Amino acid sequence: RLLEADSKSMRSMNGSRRNSGSSLVSSSSASSNLSHLEEDTWILWGRIVNEWDEWRKKKEKLLKELIRKGIPHHFRAIVWQLLCSATDMPVKNQYSELLKMSSPCEKLIRRDIARTYPEHEFFKGQDSLGQEVLFNVMKAYSLVDREVGYCQGSAFIVGLLLMQMPEEEAFCVFVRLMQEYRLRELFKPSMAELGLCIYQFEYLLQEQLPELNIHFRSQSFLTSMYASSWFLTLFLTTFPLPVATRVFDIFMYEGLEIVFRVGMALLQFNQAELVQLDMEGMSQYFQKVIPHQFDSCPDKLILRAFQVKYNAKKMKRLEKEYAAIKNKEMEEQIEIKRLRTENRLLKQRIETLEKGNPRFSEEFVTHLETELEQSRLRESETLGALKEMQDKVLDMEKRNSLLPDEDNVVRLQEELQALALREAEAVKSLTELQQQVKDLSDSWQ
Repeated sequence: RLLEADSKSMRSMNGSRRNSGSSLVSSSSASSNLSHLEEDTWILWGRIVNEWDEWRKKKEKLLKELIRKGIPHHFRAIVWQLLCSATDMPVKNQYSELLKMSSPCEKLIRRDIARTYPEHEFFKGQDSLGQEVLFNVMKAYSLVDREVGYCQGSAFIVGLLLMQMPEEEAFCVFVRLMQEYRLRELFKPSMAELGLCIYQFEYLLQEQLPELNIHFRSQSFLTSMYASSWFLTLFLTTFPLPVATRVFDIFMYEGLEIVFRVGMALLQFNQAELVQLDMEGMSQYFQKVIPHQFDSCPDKLILRAFQVKYNAKKMKRLEKEYAAIKNKEMEEQIEIKRLRTENRLLKQRIETLEKGNPRFSEEFVTHLETELEQSRLRESETLGALKEMQDKVLDMEKRNSLLPDEDNVVRLQEELQALALREAEAVKSLTELQQQVKDLSDSWQ
């Protein structure tokens, strides 16, 4: 239905454009050529939409080139939905029910939507239609993905979608972007994916613009200070909408790679100026100069972006490297936490000792150490004596078997009985000593 409706709209507008064009006299050949070019573009994109599956499968390279040149405004809604496969999503049927529910993020969303495209006519005013539908979409998403809920920055992406399509369709596209375009990982509370993107971007900066990288470091100008918003809002808070939308067109087809490319292109364009500035100067430059450099020529930015060296395999390796670093940091944090807990317990024991409790006084501790050492020594001596007596018993038993004389037998039996008695006493004494050592050890602990 979406394709049919768009196709009918396209044919209707094509017809009106042709009819109106036939009744007008061109003021110049240049304007006539431009009109024909626009009409050709219109017809071409109409064909792409109606033959979408074929273009995606058989004409992918040409489609990519056309998207990089910019999707015509009238076709953006349908093409964006087709690019992310959001034209027939089951979640669309849940949308109206989600709006009837309450979300724990509502207050936060209400606070932020007033700061989303505040100068755009669609979103101006507290009771504007734009703010209301933006609230609806953000609230609905916070309910279908409670782990993410709502994150600042995401409203700019939804706001752009709402400029192109109805709220139900914008909701479906946003869900798909979160699921399939790494945005969900970017907007999770931990923002781990943002850390990865910054890590990867820093590698590109160090490799391709080493002089600028050194200058940034010397000024403590962190990558996150200027690049975080690039990844979180896809340049929607950096460039005016006509330029940002061109970047978004490419993002819808090629993903986050375009953010790395455009970011590096910006730094390449401005390296000579940036290395002359201190931290404050660079902050002002990023806020006031860079955003408007390509207002009249976004094609120049896009062209430069695709001249940036970008190795997908290397970026994948960096992802694994970053994951290993984070795992190691996590292990270190666990060990640090364990050591801190152990240290806290030791401090508590020291404080108890320092309070002067007689049981744990320094004199008592010294006494325990001495007594424990002496008890262990006595235990060792007793074990030695016991072993010696056991050896004598064995020796006498051998002698008894060799001396059959009756007097000798009686004498040896008496000696054996005496030794057995002494052995029993030694065992008893050893048991008592072992218990004493145990008690002392427990007291020491």
